[in-house]
Amino acid sequence: MGPAGAGKTTFCSSLIQHLKSNRRSCFYINLDPAAEEFAFEPDVDIKDLITLEDVMEELHLGPNGGLIYCFEFLLENIDFLTDPLEEVSNEYLIIIDMPGQIELYSHVPVVPNLLKALTRGSLNISMCAAYLLEATFIIDRAKFFSGTLSAMSAMLMLELPHVNILSKMDLVKGQVARKDLKRFIEADISLMQDAPESGLSYDHKEKFEAGDQEDITAGKNFANLNRAVGDLIDQFSLVSFLRLDAQDEDSVGAILSYIDDAIQFHESQEPKEPNDEAGEDQEMDG
Repeated sequence: MGPAGAGKTTFCSSLIQHLKSNRRSCFYINLDPAAEEFAFEPDVDIKDLITLEDVMEELHLGPNGGLIYCFEFLLENIDFLTDPLEEVSNEYLIIIDMPGQIELYSHVPVVPNLLKALTRGSLNISMCAAYLLEATFIIDRAKFFSGTLSAMSAMLMLELPHVNILSKMDLVKGQVARKDLKRFIEADISLMQDAPESGLSYDHKEKFEAGDQEDITAGKNFANLNRAVGDLIDQFSLVSFLRLDAQDEDSVGAILSYIDDAIQFHESQEPKEPNDEAGEDQEMDG
């Protein structure tokens, strides 16, 4: 999950390819009713139930309202999702590709209600939320800390084991010093004070041309707001990031190891006899 353009579908595709290369099974679910192209065909696709285009056309909703309606419709027809999952064994890693509307993860209860249906009852799936934030956000520090706050909101809203990921790391190579990058990875709020040109603090006051009212993005009040946001992030001390280059198999593998630990994947596997593993290798080779 994460904002639009963070590389969620690309990450899902890289993760599936990595799993296949390492002879691991996966079950791919697309829950983005506006998605159009996939490197791997989903095993379950919400568009077979409802599409954002149809909702917007028939109900005259905008894209945001349409997405929320799609998820509410999915909850009303939850068997569409849960019935296929009943047949999925613990050997499978279930990958769910989500849409890029962050309100779904931080403001409205529709996704938490969906997670309850998956993590309780007969399914009882161990889940981990992976929140992607595009690494180019670190070039604009105001944007980065806004994204950090949205990641923290999702962590509190979803109440799941959680990994935060800076995606598209290849796009910022050579643009940020290594010591500064480490501070971004740790969401160090002192970065706010280090770069007043980022828009996070202001030493001047500007006026609207029409009168004497102070610009809301200038002066002490806006600086105080940013300081409060930074203090909130610091007090919870929840957010740190992993680095991802989806084109680098080692980078994808490192992220997967954190996810496996979060869901205790290896602990849930049944012990296998050597003959069983040899049989599986023959099936895959065949």
